[in-house]
Amino acid sequence: MTDKEKLLRHIIKYQNYNYYFGLVVLVIQSQRNSYHVRQAVERKVEILHQAAELGKGVPVVVLLHELSEYEGNWSILPVLPQLFATYGQSAFWFFFIEDETRVRLAAVLQVLHRYQVQEEWFLGKRLHDNEASIIHHYAFSEDPSSFGYPDPAAGWALSSPLLRRSYICLFDSVPEFCTEPRQNCATTFTTYLPNCGDPVSKNDLFVAVKTCQKFHSERVPVVKATWEKDAGFLEYYSDVTDASIPTINLGVPNTERGHCGKTFAILKRFLSKAVPKTEWLLIADDDTLISLPRLRRLLRCYDPKEAVSLGERYGYGLVFNGYSYTTGGGGMVLNRVAVSRLLSSGCSCYSDDAPDDMVLGRCFTLLGVPITHSPLFHQAQPDDYSNALISLQEAISFHKHWNIDPMAVYKHWLQDTHPLDEL
Repeated sequence: MTDKEKLLRHIIKYQNYNYYFGLVVLVIQSQRNSYHVRQAVERKVEILHQAAELGKGVPVVVLLHELSEYEGNWSILPVLPQLFATYGQSAFWFFFIEDETRVRLAAVLQVLHRYQVQEEWFLGKRLHDNEASIIHHYAFSEDPSSFGYPDPAAGWALSSPLLRRSYICLFDSVPEFCTEPRQNCATTFTTYLPNCGDPVSKNDLFVAVKTCQKFHSERVPVVKATWEKDAGFLEYYSDVTDASIPTINLGVPNTERGHCGKTFAILKRFLSKAVPKTEWLLIADDDTLISLPRLRRLLRCYDPKEAVSLGERYGYGLVFNGYSYTTGGGGMVLNRVAVSRLLSSGCSCYSDDAPDDMVLGRCFTLLGVPITHSPLFHQAQPDDYSNALISLQEAISFHKHWNIDPMAVYKHWLQDTHPLDEL
């Protein structure tokens, strides 16, 4: 009988949750940006402090970004073999949390104690789509509610036997894994929009809106009627000059997809003397709906001296050593340092109609600039996300006008009733 089998028999015999203490690996899904590193370290210190008070030894607390240099570990599947190889012989559970997830360690251990650790378990706070959604590739389109997935903010757990498999199964819902505080919660989520001080000045954020002639009368009026007023500096970039908007023709022909040539022209203009000098740049589509006041509050958390690429993070081929990128439709936020590094590197579009967001992601990955994720940016429409998830957020953006009233979406999800004083 192996030592692990002896320990398992001991646990089953005595049924005491304290025996689980050294058998759980807590993985904080940290990001490489310095702000998120600080947040993750704070969570680790809190967990270790709770462990010391329980007096049962020191638990294993792992910061995800420290496991390797590979940026794709955030998508979890690439890092599971490493976690199992390192800890699978001694740990029975792997518990994942965000850098803003607060944990009651003793309560988490009590929850895990309910489950037989020799079996395969995938535990979390259950979310589901109300209708078939593009963000889940229309999975379970006949009955979207049957497709449950975990809310990462509430924490989620995998049993060690499950990590031996090459895929993750559907999971069991755990009511004690929470985002909103309530009685008997083992986890709660601090905030989606942290308070890091006064918002960045509206005059320190330059906004670039990509459009084209065929959308001048359809999409641009929505921007003007909703979020344009909150911008200090904003320009519309099109394939033609239209003084009534006004638009600027950057000399790049319109393309039906990709828009990489136009985006790189915007980046060069941002660094030129043709526009006011600001620390931050937002590149948005003409059908992006966005809250600039909330974005400026979020940007206060980030160091403008550190290269920043911020938005909703997607990945390409991450299981096969691919790269991450910020989705363009939800808005791509870059600071001056990041744009300068990018353009000075010589990394560029392979064609004008290449996917701009993916090319930027590939370039930043080559440069070692992390793609920083915020769940407040959304590449799709509100109906494409679980209402239980986005109703707790102060969303920063949504994308696309298909089959919706964009004015109503903006008013309901993005317009603050009592906006902060503008700076």
